[in-house]
Amino acid sequence: MKKVILATPRGFCAGVDRAIHVVEKAIEKFGTPIYVRHEIVHNKFVVDTLKSKGVVFVDELDEVPAGSVVIFSAHGVAEEIYADAEKRGLQVLDATCPLVLKVHLSAKRHFSAGRHIIMIGHAGHAEVIGTLGQLPEGAITLVRNEADVATVDVPENKELAYITQTTLSVAETREIIKALKTRFPEIIGPDAGDLCYATGNRQAAVLDLCQKVDMLLVVGAKNSSNSSRLMELGLEQGIRSHLIASVNDLELEWFDGVESVGISSGASAPEVLVQEVVDWIKEKFSGVEIENFVKLVESTKFNLPKALQD
Repeated sequence: MKKVILATPRGFCAGVDRAIHVVEKAIEKFGTPIYVRHEIVHNKFVVDTLKSKGVVFVDELDEVPAGSVVIFSAHGVAEEIYADAEKRGLQVLDATCPLVLKVHLSAKRHFSAGRHIIMIGHAGHAEVIGTLGQLPEGAITLVRNEADVATVDVPENKELAYITQTTLSVAETREIIKALKTRFPEIIGPDAGDLCYATGNRQAAVLDLCQKVDMLLVVGAKNSSNSSRLMELGLEQGIRSHLIASVNDLELEWFDGVESVGISSGASAPEVLVQEVVDWIKEKFSGVEIENFVKLVESTKFNLPKALQD
């Protein structure tokens, strides 16, 4: 092992950064306990850190005492969740990523215009559940891949539009959109889908990084869609690729015959976890060179909710 190359950009995106700051500012302003519905972002380290500060994570709102402060996660929630919170007298702080909210607004706009909506996304993912829940059941049809597009049933005599989950593979989404337009020539939607800037930037950096290394390590949670896409990108480039939650997942035999390792991290993975991986490698392989590969520098920032702005 001679070299470690770190991809930039990696790690927290502006939406994740905002969501975590929402929780931290809420603790500062309202004290604890603060309740968060589901994981604020898909990362155990982040969740455990916030738990240690007095945050209580719940699966459903009926676990939150009436009148409490509750935060909705970065992935967004269905309309019925907002209604339920209001009914229970909860003070809601919405940490939904603004780019996810933009997809919600697109869905509502298409629905108001009388269109049936096809969503490209992964069934069961928190963001997809939240987006489907913006409209009445049946208003949005979910497809995952080109095979789904070939067989999907849509209402007759109705205009069509498409939206996408924000954390998908850039290349795969492009092909699915192409398949949609081939089957439904009149369908409307954004040419590149609704993929967020951070998803595209991290994938572009990893794509270039894979040309420079023998193995790719992606630091991120197994249930993080954008982290999984980065690991899959490495496999598609023909190099050994591993998705690791932390340094504890590393195995020494992975490094057999490897001279250079590329490291990236998903949009909800804190930098401290990346640095622990780097330290582990330096400890195991003396004289390793650490290099930064900068594809681009991100500057996007999102404002906190008005209730938390100073």
